[in-house]
Amino acid sequence: MLRSPLRAVRRGLAAVILGSVLAGCGATADSSTEGEAKAGGAKTEVTDVTVEPIKETQQLTDARGVTVSLEQRPERIVCLVALCDDILTELGILPVATNSQLLAHPDFLGAERAKQVDIIPGGFIAPEVEAILSHKPDLVIGLEDTHGKLAPALKGATTFWPMQPAKWQDSVGYLRDVAALTGRTAQGEKAERAFRTKLAEAERNRSDRTALIIYGSDENFGVATPGTDVVAGLFPKLAEYPWKSRGVEGSYSLEEILAQGVDVLFVETMSFGEPDGKLSEKLAENPLWGKIPAVENGDVHEVDSEVWAKGRGTRSLGLVLDEAVAALR
Repeated sequence: MLRSPLRAVRRGLAAVILGSVLAGCGATADSSTEGEAKAGGAKTEVTDVTVEPIKETQQLTDARGVTVSLEQRPERIVCLVALCDDILTELGILPVATNSQLLAHPDFLGAERAKQVDIIPGGFIAPEVEAILSHKPDLVIGLEDTHGKLAPALKGATTFWPMQPAKWQDSVGYLRDVAALTGRTAQGEKAERAFRTKLAEAERNRSDRTALIIYGSDENFGVATPGTDVVAGLFPKLAEYPWKSRGVEGSYSLEEILAQGVDVLFVETMSFGEPDGKLSEKLAENPLWGKIPAVENGDVHEVDSEVWAKGRGTRSLGLVLDEAVAALR
């Protein structure tokens, strides 16, 4: 069973919003069709690699009905959620400030160049409003269920855009929206096309092995599930992934995981303060852990939680696909 504060933080990171449908100006609805996956006879979507043109605009309404209206292209953007950093990197834009560590990843800006971007104090949960406004942003992008409470304090000084992705189609929609507002339409189309192509290729090589993503800081781990986690939503396309959401309070036990015969296990270690060891090492103290086929066969993969849990944009998801497909072979 997963307890606080991990569940509270992960809810913010996983963005538990069900049934979002991409629509509205600047976003494109997913044009996938239902198809029969070759492995295991499971049904999965066949990803359409077609990318519709993105039109530049100064006003749009996103998939969740949030209207963003700007007087001109935003040049000073503050990111309060790693999805924002991911999108801006794809578009070739440097945020003026962030509260994420994602940009330091070598497949983003890298550690040295990331130092050019100021860090907003207060962390992900409580970024400081004064620090945000000190950067004179044209646009501030945050996570709706975590940063929505900041809206009144930012009103009148800047434009605040609360995002809330629940699946990869949402992430693509937000990429397209930001590309439209910033005039980086060609870069947005290129990034979307690259991701869709990579996802379609992964689907064609779908594995029949059973996979699992778990996250946590100690023995109180959680299971990432489609509908509550963007990355987990990709996995039924890649492998057998028999994990369903049990709501805010539900989780899975090691006994249940053992019964599913997990072949490949991905582990996200979530740190609060200074890192104090890998989650997989802590779970190894439980005798049931060693009986899981993935553990017995050395198919446990500690992954970067900045990319797997927090990124959620097309660049992060592309990196996830690379790592997952390689591990599932």
